[in-house]
Parts: sequence; structure tokens; C-alpha cells
Amino acid sequence: MRLNIDDRFNQQLPADTAQTLSRRQVTGAAFSFVTPRVPSNPQVLHVAADVAEMLGLASADLASDEFRNVFSGGKVIEGTRPYAMCYGGHQFGSWAGQLGDGRAINLGEVQHAGKHWTLQLKGAGETPYSRTADGLAVLRSSVREHLCSEAMHHLGVPTTRSLCLLTTGDQVLRDAMYDGNPEMETGAVVCRVAPSFIRFGNFEIFASRNDLTLLRELADYTIRHFYPAIETGTKSGYGDFFHAVCQRTLTMMVHWQRVGFVHGVMNTDNMSIHGDTIDYGPYGWLEGYDPDWTPNTTDRTHRRYQFGNQPQIALWNLVQLANALYPIVGEASPLESALQQYQHDFNREFTRMQANKIGLSEVIEGDEDLLDQLDAVLQLTETDMTIFFRLLGNVKKSVDVANGNEFLGPVRDAFYAADQLTGEVLESWRDWFVNYLSRLNKDSETDQTRREQMNRVNPKYVLRNYMAQMAIDAADQGDATLIQELYELLRDPYSEQPERKKWFAKRPEWARHKVGCSMLSCSS
Repeated sequence: MRLNIDDRFNQQLPADTAQTLSRRQVTGAAFSFVTPRVPSNPQVLHVAADVAEMLGLASADLASDEFRNVFSGGKVIEGTRPYAMCYGGHQFGSWAGQLGDGRAINLGEVQHAGKHWTLQLKGAGETPYSRTADGLAVLRSSVREHLCSEAMHHLGVPTTRSLCLLTTGDQVLRDAMYDGNPEMETGAVVCRVAPSFIRFGNFEIFASRNDLTLLRELADYTIRHFYPAIETGTKSGYGDFFHAVCQRTLTMMVHWQRVGFVHGVMNTDNMSIHGDTIDYGPYGWLEGYDPDWTPNTTDRTHRRYQFGNQPQIALWNLVQLANALYPIVGEASPLESALQQYQHDFNREFTRMQANKIGLSEVIEGDEDLLDQLDAVLQLTETDMTIFFRLLGNVKKSVDVANGNEFLGPVRDAFYAADQLTGEVLESWRDWFVNYLSRLNKDSETDQTRREQMNRVNPKYVLRNYMAQMAIDAADQGDATLIQELYELLRDPYSEQPERKKWFAKRPEWARHKVGCSMLSCSS
């Protein structure tokens, strides 16, 4: 197996001088060298073929013993020194101090086809940052991360990728719902792939310790390799870097809201400086349209990371990054300007995205009121977000909404309780459709053209939690065929795929309160 290794992070930034796995505060270093844990009986469950190709791996490589051993943690790639990164973070709004890669180990960096990638194993053992944990991961969380990484990419959402999913042959003790009932679960490892895994928290930890030398080194390294158009080593350059991160984060947020994705744990250590979605834990897609929904049991009371709050949380997190960079920027104005630009640009791009979802090619006066009205009526009765917006493209400009409820026919399958579409609820929907059709008839596009445009931004298929759980349950019994089926489905989420239409359906009632299908914990 050949990989074009080109390590940079662990060559150009200072390393932890200690060589043990003892839990400790790591100072004066950006990372610690570690060795992945050797699993007892690793088995490859699934490989994302296009990610393998992206890294320069051939089909023969994927079938080799070396592939299985390297990407389970059992063998270190020749010429590399695996490492775990040091970072801090704000968790649920409070500073948590040093966190670091507690269950993630960077295997090495690869150069291929003009692009640079970092390979990271999640679940490959202890590091100095594991605190009281074992550094391992289990099958359920690993299946979810593997499938979701690839699903998000094909939805057009900026994200880390996932090369492969393996079981380790070992059992791992986990309390899945944090309710005092731990059980042994199947151990697993995922290989995540990204340009880098540098987070907001990597900068925060050095600022919190007033280690400005290392803060500058990390900023210069990041700009040099990932923002090469920006000048390194200058105050203005650091300000420009922050502005660029704000804009990339904005783009990610608009895409999350477009497809109905809820991250569930938007701590600053889970925010990438690339504007990529990172760290798939208790995520979910909206089933019933509910801006207050969060999939995270830990967030059930305060709902800090609920769907509707995600753009503001991203802004809050960017403020923390601004605070971390302030000592090397030297003045607040460029940081404040970037944050203000985020707010201004987000409002514009979010409205444009919402307009596109309902088939409007441009935003004119009155459209924001129409969108606000839709947001309200979607919440009158449980309405599946993905199905509603996909089916809305089938509505014709000429539909008669004056009498009865036939006008809801094209979108009826999106409602969980269609019998509730009576009285004031029905009239509210009628009012919205009257306004919507009036707006559509101001445009010259044909119904067919509008439908095609809407189908490019409104996915037909997303990775609903119950689908992931079905794949997990089958994989736990040694059957990975459903993982492959969902992987293929989610590689083309905007196409009709009539042979797979069974997945274009509302969440089944059995999944409404089932563990893994509704609320989830951070346990992995």
C-alpha cells in the first residue's frame, strides 16, 4: 500500500517533550506523539471508494492486510509519527480548559493530486488528553460518523470525510444514555480525512495560557498552508485570517440550515478553521419541522444547540476565536468588523437560501414576510422538513386554493397527522398558499424549470437517525449490507432514485422514542 506521506503539522510545530500517555496538562506544545492501540481482530466493514481514490489508494490496497492493520491502528505507516493535538474549548458556553484529542490520533498527512490531507483515526486508544476515558469508540457512533461524513459531502455541505469503518474485535464499556446502565459494546475505528483538524480551540488554549509565541506559530502555520493568499506574520494578516474563517463558517451554517442538519454539540473545540463540519456525535436531521429541536440528551434542558440557534452559536464561537486572536492582532476593530460582516452576510445569504428552497430565483420586497409566514405554518402541525420542501416543487402555479383542502395534495405526504389539517390550521395553510402562488406567478419560470431548480437545493434523501440505527443494528450482527445500501443512496441525495424510494418516507412511529432514533448522547 502506497501513500505519498507529507507530514507538516508534527514537523513544523513544537511537540510535547514527554513521551508517556499519562494524563497531564501539556504546555509549550501543539501536540503529543502517541502510538495507536493494537486491536485484537480488526475487520473492515466499509470503505468509501471515492475517498480512497482521493488519497491515491487503489482497489488492491483496500483489500490488503496492510490497509486493515494501518487503519485499525495496528500498524504505523512507515516514515510517520502519529500524534494527538492539544487544544481547549468552550463547552456549552463555559471555558473547559485543556481538552485535546482524547480519542483521536492523527496517523499522518498525505499529498495526492495537488491536494493535502490529514488522516485521523477516531477510537484508536488513549492519549495524554483522554482524561478519565479510554480513547476508544464503539460501533454505533462510528457507523453514524462514517455515513454522515459522506452524506454531508454529497449534500454539498462542507465537511470532513471518512475513508473507512472497521471493527476492532474488542468490547468497549459504554453508558449510552448516561443513565447509570453501562454495557459492553462492539469496538470500532473510523478514519477521518480533512485538510487539517485545527479547531478554534487550538488557538484558545494558547491564548488562555498567554503563550503568544505558540499562538503566533500556529496562526502562521495555518495561514501559510491553508490560507496562502493571506500575509503571514503580520497583525493585518491575522485579522484577514479571522475574516476568512468567519466567511467559511457562515457558508457552513447556511448549508446546515438548508438541509435541516442539527450538529448537537457546537462547542468551540468542535469548530474547524476550514469551515468544515467536524465531530459527528449526537447529530440529527429535523423530522418534524421544529426550530427548537436538539438531538443531544445533554442539551435537553437548555437547548443551547437547537436547530434554530445554530447560526447565532456559530457567531458566539467566532467571538471566542476573536478573543483568542486578539493578543496577536493587537486591536479589536478588524475582529469586530469581521463579526459584523458575518451577521450582515448571513442574513442576506440565509434569506437567499430560503427563497431558493421555495423556488424563488431572486429575493424581492415581501419575500421575507412570505418566508416568515411559512416558518410559522410549518409548526402548526408536525411536518417533515425534508419531504415538505422536496414535494413543494410539485405544486403548480395554476392550483386552485379557494375551496376544500385539495391544494395541499402535492405536499400531503409531509404531514405526520394529516387529519389535523382542518379549521384554523387549514386556513393558515390556505393563506400561505395564496401568497405563495401569487409570488410564483410574478416570475416567468415554468413549473418544470422551477421544480428542477428546487430539486437541486432540496434533497430527497438524508441520513435520518432511524436509518442509521437500522444500519448499526445490522452491523452489530455482522451484516454490513445496509451500510453499503445507505452509502450508495446518500451519494446521490438530490436524484429521484425510484428503486430506493422506500427511504423517502417520514420517520416510522416505532422510531419516535427509540434510543438512537430520537435523542442521543455524546457517548462513543
